[in-house]
Amino acid sequence: MTEYESSRTMPAAPEHIFDQVSDVDRLGSWLPEALHVHAEDPPAVTVHEDRTDEDTGALLRARRDQMRLEWGTRDQGSYTGWLQVAGIGSGASEVTVHLSFFDVSHDPGENAVRDALDTSLERLEEQVRQRVENAAG
Repeated sequence: MTEYESSRTMPAAPEHIFDQVSDVDRLGSWLPEALHVHAEDPPAVTVHEDRTDEDTGALLRARRDQMRLEWGTRDQGSYTGWLQVAGIGSGASEVTVHLSFFDVSHDPGENAVRDALDTSLERLEEQVRQRVENAAG
């Protein structure tokens, strides 16, 4: 099993960030650009990965009471992940993403995963920042 984790501080309350990350229709706005999530019958989703040009059945659960988003492959159990939002005071939050690959063939490699995590968190932070600025302005 290979695991990766990355965190980023964002300028918003946890509830605002969680609203952004848990909206299935807006996942594509911050997830890696090579992943496309299509909602089916929640919590079931299909994830299309451009790298492999494959669709994979997955589960996606939003746990608002815990400010946590959890996901994983449905049938083969080769991949899971979670995103946790935690308030850190003064209107800021820390967002942590954790990925676990149980099947080495599903793992795109450390450099690719770290780049994807960093880019996704940057994109999410930018969207959160714009949303906060628009609400204030």
